[in-house]
Amino acid sequence: MKNRITSLILIILFASCKSNTIYDEPLDLIPKDSMMLLLKDLYLATAAKNIKNARQQKKVSYITLIYNKYNIDSLRFNSSNLYYTSKIDVYEPMLNEITAMLEKELEIFIEAKKLKDSLYNDSLLNNSIKIKKELKIEDLKKIDLLNKKKFKGFSKKKLQ
Repeated sequence: MKNRITSLILIILFASCKSNTIYDEPLDLIPKDSMMLLLKDLYLATAAKNIKNARQQKKVSYITLIYNKYNIDSLRFNSSNLYYTSKIDVYEPMLNEITAMLEKELEIFIEAKKLKDSLYNDSLLNNSIKIKKELKIEDLKKIDLLNKKKFKGFSKKKLQ
């Protein structure tokens, strides 16, 4: 009798642990390619939450702007996301492709930043060369004489 009860409990536990929760496709399912772009933008919006914006504000939620961009609401996104997450064989490649897209964008931004920095550094270098060319040797001698006159009154004894 005890064995039967124990075996019945084990069967119920194993049957309840089985996870085959694949949801039915919602009527307003977001297509796979649009969902990937939406998820990419949502990841960026979520990451930008802790970065100050142009108004020096933090913790601004950009998620509603993403929903507006794709003309969806949070309910439609949640139902589509629930459907895609229940099908891991579809969702995992989507996430891998999103990661690849984000890495590609990061490389583009790094290259753009390098270009911008190099242009800025080149402009500083060109400005300093231009300033040096504009200054005549006579002007440099005048500046040198002025500096000597300022410090002529000081002697080593006064400084000590």
